[in-house]
Amino acid sequence: MKFSHALADDSPFAPRTMFSGKDARTVARELLAMSQDEFNAAFKNSPMKRAKLRRMKRNAAVVLGNVKSVEDVDVDELTHALADPEPLVREHAARALPRLVGDTTHL
Repeated sequence: MKFSHALADDSPFAPRTMFSGKDARTVARELLAMSQDEFNAAFKNSPMKRAKLRRMKRNAAVVLGNVKSVEDVDVDELTHALADPEPLVREHAARALPRLVGDTTHL
């Protein structure tokens, strides 16, 4: 491709190290556990910051709920997210937990 070029390491669109070699579940768990300061540092000068931490956590809860594989760590992270200060995060964690344990009456 004649118009393609490598991104500089400091480019806002360069790959973030937090994603290197990790599957979606691992990234989702890390995002749910992330503080605002950690989010700011991980996504400094990145367009991802526009999504805001609360939306990233909401998306992480959706990812874990859609996995349909019960692992203690997934349940623990989602249970912890039930106490998140953001109602959006709490709501999606509450929707995801029953999906992991096979209870569809709460969906």
